[in-house]
Amino acid sequence: MKMCAQDIEFTLLRSARKTADIVIERSGDVIVRAPVEVEDEKVVQAVADRALWVHRSLAEWEELNASRRHRPLVQGQGFPYLGRSYRLKFVADTDVPLRLKNGRWELSETFVAKEGEPAARKAFRDFYIEKGLQIFSERVQSLAPLVGVEPGKIVVKELGYYWASCGIGGALSFHWKTLMAPQSVIDYIVVHELCHLRHRDHSDAFWNEVDKVLPRYRERKEWLRVNGAALDV
Repeated sequence: MKMCAQDIEFTLLRSARKTADIVIERSGDVIVRAPVEVEDEKVVQAVADRALWVHRSLAEWEELNASRRHRPLVQGQGFPYLGRSYRLKFVADTDVPLRLKNGRWELSETFVAKEGEPAARKAFRDFYIEKGLQIFSERVQSLAPLVGVEPGKIVVKELGYYWASCGIGGALSFHWKTLMAPQSVIDYIVVHELCHLRHRDHSDAFWNEVDKVLPRYRERKEWLRVNGAALDV
């Protein structure tokens, strides 16, 4: 439900929870989660009471998203993979559209000339998805016992403004863009979703579970907050 408090437009989501909270999503949307029994007027007042915090958070979001970038497909341009930037090289003799070889991205000139830039960018996404399925499967298998859960199917795909999500039957989905982040951040994302199999919210109990597995998770979480907008092709 779309609502407004002063000049703040927000989406109200109700559920069987005990307390209300306000969050700024990666999309810049203001989301308010509240218990079912709390009246709309009280929710609006709660947002109005925290208007200064909301405006400061939105200003910070705008500043962080200024780093969002669309990397040009030119010789020498860097594209990250697992936290390290590799430069792009156009090659003629390759049997695949894109590969990472000898510390360089090798992109087929013939493929780009024939299929165009959108297809070339899709080749990057396909690369991250293919590698990501293997990496996330390995990390989930390694980290799940530490959380004490048994996850289901693992998928790497486009998730919009979400880094990852957990679904029915313990299915875990991860955004292909996360393959640009360092391995330590990837592990944080994995543990985050595994802990959601125990706690579906972001309560103290949830963060305590994360802390048990990754005592320094806050550093990884902060890296993702600051650098996340730049993870794109």
